[in-house]
Amino acid sequence: MTEKISFAVDTPSGQRTTEVHYERVGDGEPLVLLHGIGHHLQAWDPVVGVLAAERDVIAVDLPGFGASPALPDGVAYDLRGVTPVLRAFFEALGLDRPHVAGNSLGGILALALGHEKLVRSVTALSPGGFWTEAERRWAFGMLTGMRQGALRLPERAVAALARTAAGRAALVSTIYTRPGRRSPDAVVAETRALREATGFEATLAAGRAVRFTHDVPDMPVTIAWGTGDRLLLPRQGVRAKKVIPGARLVRLPGCGHVPMSDDPALVARVILDTSR
Repeated sequence: MTEKISFAVDTPSGQRTTEVHYERVGDGEPLVLLHGIGHHLQAWDPVVGVLAAERDVIAVDLPGFGASPALPDGVAYDLRGVTPVLRAFFEALGLDRPHVAGNSLGGILALALGHEKLVRSVTALSPGGFWTEAERRWAFGMLTGMRQGALRLPERAVAALARTAAGRAALVSTIYTRPGRRSPDAVVAETRALREATGFEATLAAGRAVRFTHDVPDMPVTIAWGTGDRLLLPRQGVRAKKVIPGARLVRLPGCGHVPMSDDPALVARVILDTSR
């Protein structure tokens, strides 16, 4: 069941209250899961059950995505704006340096949290920020196209498409190599999440200037990349390894940009291995 928590964050005009929605399940050391741009916490559903057998799993709707409202006025959707919000979220839940795993936008946020020593291990699945300018334009163009499609398609049309394997492929094959594994309800829900994401444009705009250039020393770091990632190309993982030389670089054979659905067992194992 989704829960929510309110807490204070710093803004240019003083402290303001923000709200984050999350789901929490399992026992063990805490593990926070961060989704990608335009997605929602349910992106992690295929792996949560396995992770929860060993971890206290907290899957988060990032501010401006899923059920979480937009950031307060004056708080930017870049790393310098969102990282302190996540730190405040950890404090509000009483989490002392949890493990963190993130995908895409969530991946670069996870690495930023690691750089700030706010977590004890990082698993980054196809993280943003290791692109060339041409690769960034390619990815942002595809994301913009997905967003426009979600905004223009009536929900009844999405539901009709989601009922067939070909329709699900048309809707989500950009991010999954095995779109047929997504249930019709999941595809409808994630298309709705993309359509209703209040933080989408601001996050995309902030991302134009983002490059991740910091090492993340003194903790376990895994960077994992799907070999079938069409959005952020797998060669970006090699660049990430050069920036973070102590990281373990893992290939996810046959997986796309959001690998949790394409190979849940492999992704869960990579996350648990890192957090051990």
